Amino acid sequence: MSLRDSKGTPEPVRRLLDGLTRLPGIGKRSAERIAFFLIKDSHEEALALSQSISDVKKRVVCCNICNNIADASPCAICDDSSRDASVVLVVEQPRDLIRLEATGMYKGVYHVLTGRIDPLAGVEPADLTVDALLQRVERPETNARGAVVVEVILGLNPNLEGDSTSLYLASQLQLKGIKVTRLARGLPSGSSIEYANTQVLSDAIAGRRGME
Repeated sequence: MSLRDSKGTPEPVRRLLDGLTRLPGIGKRSAERIAFFLIKDSHEEALALSQSISDVKKRVVCCNICNNIADASPCAICDDSSRDASVVLVVEQPRDLIRLEATGMYKGVYHVLTGRIDPLAGVEPADLTVDALLQRVERPETNARGAVVVEVILGLNPNLEGDSTSLYLASQLQLKGIKVTRLARGLPSGSSIEYANTQVLSDAIAGRRGME
């Protein structure tokens, strides 16, 4: 019998366990360990964690230009006049953007798709922010600081779905006369940007190549 189903488990703890097991990668055993840690932790530390979660839900928004998570819109990257807004690096998720930004190599702006095309999972282009990307290309006033987009770098993960999404985006963008490149294959096939080290990502940005 799990802790969740035990009659000796107080109702607040049961609700905490229910909430924890909804998190990705957290099973029943992991949820129990986290729950007991929070119970034993100081009142102040536990409430600080609770406040952090509350602040995330209240204050974090999506940038109305690049769709990255931010505490204001437009985000700090789109609003930074020192960055080249004519070059847009397309990524799948905000965590990929964070990893690429950590390299310090890239000085353009981004566009977050919020996923990748995956027909088997029911994900089509309309389910992503593809239209918003194309609009940034077609209408400079919707891009960061009104800049005209001259290059789009495809920074999707090097797997089947990522490659298929890249080919789809390249076909749409090339019809509009935009230079389309992709990150160099310093990234192992089948891997994720999220887990690549900084040097690999730096090389991938520096060695980007045109889409054929």
